[in-house]
Amino acid sequence: MAASELACTYAALILHDDGISITAEKIATLVKAANVCVESYWPSLFAKLFEKRNVDDLITNVGSGGGAAPVAVAASAGAGGAAAAAAPAVEEKKVEEKEESDDDMGFSLFD
Repeated sequence: MAASELACTYAALILHDDGISITAEKIATLVKAANVCVESYWPSLFAKLFEKRNVDDLITNVGSGGGAAPVAVAASAGAGGAAAAAAPAVEEKKVEEKEESDDDMGFSLFD
């Protein structure tokens, strides 16, 4: 991640932590106060992102990969479990490879 992106990210997190609305002007002001040079489009991109997305949701879903799956499971569990019972459990089958031996071939060297 480039320094410009990090500076805008930290500025947005600071604004969110203080309960201040996240705007391009406020991000640019914080970045300028930190003596970080960023391209003029970064603060507006981050401001548009945080208009559409909730910062708390972004923070709690970092690295989850499949954020929609836990929500679906929680929703089905809240529905009385009928949907959970209808969905079969996913099991991973392990395939064990056997080493080949003379016994498996039906003969041995000492017969």
